[in-house]
Amino acid sequence: MHKYFSIYIMLIALIAIQSCSVKKYIPADENLFRGGNVTVRDTIKIEDKSGLENELQDLLYPEPNTKILGLYPGLSIHYKAQKEKPGFIIRFLNKKLGEEPVYFSDVNLAKTEDLIENRLVNSGYFESKISSTIQKDSSSKTVKTNYSVVVGQPYRLKDYVIEIDSVDLSDSLPVYAEIRKSLSETILKKGNRYDLTAFKNERDRIDQYLKNQGYYNFNPDFILFQADTNLLDNRQYNLYLKLQTGVPAKSKVPYLLNKVEVYSFVTNDTTAIPQDTITLDEVAFIQYNVFFKPKHLRPFILLKPGQFYNPLKSKYTSQRISSIGTYKYININYKEIDTLGIDTLEVRYLNAIISLSPLTKKSIRAELQGVTKSNNFTGPNVGLTYLNRNAFNGGENFSATGSFGYEKQFGNKTNGSNSLQLGMNLALIYPRLIFPGNLDKYFKYAIPKTKMSVGFEYYRRSKLYTLNSYNASFGYIWNANRRVSHLVTPINLNYIRLVNTTSQFDSILDTNPFLKRSFEQQFIAGLTYSFHYSELNDAQKKGKFNFIFTFDIAGNAISLLGTKGESDTAKSFLSLPYAQYVKGDIDLSYHYDIGKKGQSIVGHIFAGIGIPYGNSQTLPYVKQYFSGGSYSVRAFQIRGLGPGIYDPVENSNLNFDRSGDIRLEGNLEYRFPIISVLKGALFVDAGNIWNINNNVAGGQFTSDFIQQFGIGAGFGLRIDVQGFVIRFDLAAPLKTPAGGWEFDYKNPVFNFAIGYPF
Repeated sequence: MHKYFSIYIMLIALIAIQSCSVKKYIPADENLFRGGNVTVRDTIKIEDKSGLENELQDLLYPEPNTKILGLYPGLSIHYKAQKEKPGFIIRFLNKKLGEEPVYFSDVNLAKTEDLIENRLVNSGYFESKISSTIQKDSSSKTVKTNYSVVVGQPYRLKDYVIEIDSVDLSDSLPVYAEIRKSLSETILKKGNRYDLTAFKNERDRIDQYLKNQGYYNFNPDFILFQADTNLLDNRQYNLYLKLQTGVPAKSKVPYLLNKVEVYSFVTNDTTAIPQDTITLDEVAFIQYNVFFKPKHLRPFILLKPGQFYNPLKSKYTSQRISSIGTYKYININYKEIDTLGIDTLEVRYLNAIISLSPLTKKSIRAELQGVTKSNNFTGPNVGLTYLNRNAFNGGENFSATGSFGYEKQFGNKTNGSNSLQLGMNLALIYPRLIFPGNLDKYFKYAIPKTKMSVGFEYYRRSKLYTLNSYNASFGYIWNANRRVSHLVTPINLNYIRLVNTTSQFDSILDTNPFLKRSFEQQFIAGLTYSFHYSELNDAQKKGKFNFIFTFDIAGNAISLLGTKGESDTAKSFLSLPYAQYVKGDIDLSYHYDIGKKGQSIVGHIFAGIGIPYGNSQTLPYVKQYFSGGSYSVRAFQIRGLGPGIYDPVENSNLNFDRSGDIRLEGNLEYRFPIISVLKGALFVDAGNIWNINNNVAGGQFTSDFIQQFGIGAGFGLRIDVQGFVIRFDLAAPLKTPAGGWEFDYKNPVFNFAIGYPF
């Protein structure tokens, strides 16, 4: 691991060398511009002074050179690249990271003051006063600008009136009537400050309202606002809404759908092939063979002849079809029907054409991972997945995944044991709700999916045991909107069978009743639910939340059917001991974008707890938490933390995979671009696991749990190609659960993973 640490240190040193003082490069008649500051002097009790200051601050230009820890890395590289014969590395770094110098001579104070005044006028603050000063630092040859703003008393809305032009009265009454209806949802309220941005938003709102009522050819530019500030005292104004002169007749009437045609298998080689048409519920499905059965595709389409044109229904139809996972492109186009030049019709007509281009139906994906654990087990893990995206011509998604893993224990103090893992999982996802009755009509945003899966896993740990695991589940997945999704699995079954145990393993279980009880719970039957809220796809937001809540409960239903033996303290079902527990965890992250250069700060918190009760004294082994690894506290190996202050060196006879009932973790990561698809990160992780009840290994959760956190820090490189991420992280412990603060940089942990950790 030492070599990886050295490489990172060299990279940091290289950047530091290139980031030396830039003062000597600044021309004698220039000063480096270090940005400006806007101060609003509040003399009128402004509603949101800090918000106004931030808004005006964004108007300042140009943007100063990047400064990090007192250094100018990009500017320094640029200056060095201007030498007569710069080296290859300097030329390369300048191309990727260099920054042109921003001098005070590039600043136009008068123009900036005009921009500030214009923004204030557009926001209703007329007759404002703006002044500017400069702050010069001769020692560093830098200049800052300061702008002082005294805003004028704003104008407030008195009346909001629709004004109908008598010249355009006869054929405009219908659209004016719809506009009048829309004012019940207006964002312009009496007493609101004059705000040009609010007027634009109101115009867009009215346009969207009219579009939803069928006005296909309407345009927000057709709406004209006129503000009158001359007739009223006390800085009030009346706002008048009217249509522009010469609005086309076709823009002032709604459109009805005449036909809805669906081309469900569009490829380059199908355009010239004769195709059959099947009409179902007034919608025509056109395809040369049955690629997607119309009866299964029809519920995803919200459009129907006789409806008024509605862009929202088009959007939802596209989203619903996309959620199936069968199609690559979904295009919905509208074609106006010729009205023979008659421009006074009360309604016009459209044909809706839905063209669907499929993804490759069948595919095979292979994955290869290398695993290193805290107990010195190392080895490869291979996964192979077969996928059919339209198994029965109804959008059914069938997948078969096989996995193989082999790990061998290396080290001077190990006995060279190994483990073998074989697995197979079959999953079938129906893009519809399999439930009594027709409930699809109640889901407008997306139709729920039904998922069924069965799986088997064989795990053999040499010199210890063999574990056979069987699982089956039945559940539903659906998106409530673009941010919220749900997953509920009312039937979730697991059967675990421990066989071929050795005397060595039996002795481990005898000395650790906690571990023994967790393996005795062979049958798990319960319900799981997951709620996911995500803002990560909101490109316009600087701060984005991602929240996942998972709930898992088992054993309650079958406890009604369980029986207790004469000497048994626990019940069994079909002669199998079953687990009874409740488990819940929260996974919360916050992503904050810094500036416009792809930098971000990401904070992450995970908290989970599982409570055994009734028929169980411990959680089943497969349901327990672990800490450490590529998606956890990266300065420790996978399963390398806890429980509590447990130390495997002092408990070598109990050195088993470390797990617990409670898991707490926190992470903070700074992400930044380096070159093209290569990105970097600096991070700090902290966390651990604990047990609710004490056991022979210790690790019981107590009030001083914070002192038992394992803490580490590191840096990483990520190759991010359109969302596919290959991640390399190098981290070292800052604090162990049982020890004090000490940066153990001599023993870094290298992590390789696919995807971001959170």
